[in-house]
Amino acid sequence: MKIFFDGGHRPSGMEWAVVLGGRTHIARDLGPGSSMTAEWLALIAAMRAAREAGLDDVLLLGDAAAVIAQAMGKVRVPPAHREHFALWSTLPRPPRFRLRHIKRTQNLAGIALARQPLRHQIPPLQGEGDHA
Repeated sequence: MKIFFDGGHRPSGMEWAVVLGGRTHIARDLGPGSSMTAEWLALIAAMRAAREAGLDDVLLLGDAAAVIAQAMGKVRVPPAHREHFALWSTLPRPPRFRLRHIKRTQNLAGIALARQPLRHQIPPLQGEGDHA
């Protein structure tokens, strides 16, 4: 199953979105941080969503090329994101798992973040209140 993820940063703080099976999960006002931190949080939320859904075949799709390359071990993880990488590395993986970069215009999670008004928040996935 395809799972789209995207993170962002606004004046009110970081945010992320995950789109899974036609349902969008958005977490906003996650506190201060960077765009890259928000992308890491989105990737982690997407993997947790796959686990919560009990999926055996997962394709994670995001537009953050740097985070995807870091998560796949293709490039060095900056010191500021080593904790995110460590957490990512410990998350259980479905038997069939892939992670791919897509264009911003193809990312349903990014489109959802752009379309949702700031005052409306969809409850995050279970256990997603932390910023680890």
